[in-house]
Amino acid sequence: MDLQKPPPPPPPRPDGCLVVAIRLPLRIVVLVLVVPVRMAWDALVVAGRLLRDIVLRPLGRALLWVGKALFVWPLVALWRYVLVPVGRALAWLCEVLVVVPAVWCHRYVLTPVGHAVAWLARAAGAGLAWVYARVLCPIGHALAWLAAGAGAVLAALGTGVYTAVAWLARHLVAVPARWLYTWVLAPAGRAVAWCARGIGHLLGLLVTGVGVALYWIARVLVVLPALALWRWVLAPVGRFLAVLAREAGEAVGHAWRIAGRISRAVGRALGTLFRWIFVEPVRWVYRTVLTPVGHAVRAAVLRPVAAGLRAVGRATREALTAARDTVRQARADVRRMLFGEPRQPAAVDRREPAAPDARTLGRSTTVLTKE
Repeated sequence: MDLQKPPPPPPPRPDGCLVVAIRLPLRIVVLVLVVPVRMAWDALVVAGRLLRDIVLRPLGRALLWVGKALFVWPLVALWRYVLVPVGRALAWLCEVLVVVPAVWCHRYVLTPVGHAVAWLARAAGAGLAWVYARVLCPIGHALAWLAAGAGAVLAALGTGVYTAVAWLARHLVAVPARWLYTWVLAPAGRAVAWCARGIGHLLGLLVTGVGVALYWIARVLVVLPALALWRWVLAPVGRFLAVLAREAGEAVGHAWRIAGRISRAVGRALGTLFRWIFVEPVRWVYRTVLTPVGHAVRAAVLRPVAAGLRAVGRATREALTAARDTVRQARADVRRMLFGEPRQPAAVDRREPAAPDARTLGRSTTVLTKE
């Protein structure tokens, strides 16, 4: 288990005197510059949140409702009550006017015609097969036998002509060409190749010497001065600028955090002052003045008005119920006068026992087994 643990982090390197001398003044200056920026940023954040919660969110909901009322609901109504019925009617018309006639045409016209065409095609194929087997095959066999005989004659003649042409080509072309290559072209090519290798070796020596000279000239005039400039000038300046940038970044982060705490303390102080100046007096007025007045108004005005409205609503409902019952009874009387009494359903014997003779709990006998 100890072998699987990650290695401990390396200890931090101690900072030099230059880093310590730069850090404290830089942090003080950055803190003085960052505190107003952080407080302005926090104020903008609070204002943005209030604007979002009080203005933008209700406005967005209102715009969403207006968009639904102007676009979504009319489109839904158009789709549901116009396009869908029209589409169903068009589908029914297409089925009646196109699909059903097409199916009837395919079943009672095209299918019999296709069967007749297939029968004719099979009959024509059988006739062509008979012509091929009884007429074309014998003619083809006779032509193939004649072609085989003519080919044998032509092959015999071609063999003699090929032998004569090959002997003439060997003694008139191949033998002179081999002698010319062996005793003329090969020695001349070897001499030319030896001269070319010597010239290439000489040019290689010249190019190598020129390259070595140019290498040392470039090394002495360019590389060594550039290396010295990088080692003794640019690298120290770069290290100093890197230390300065790192300390500036750390100072900005440290100052931003401290400014956040200062801004939070100032915000809490302003919030407390606002609560003492405005919120607490308003709360006291609401609790000690408006609440008793509201209770008195509710007890003296609103509750009697609500009770009167409930009584009026109850009386209205009772009147509507009585009127509905009267209308229902009058309709039943009119139906009885016009059509007579409704026929009562006949009693059906279900072979069920009466209530006193039904099966009882606690005994093993039934109605059929009682004596």
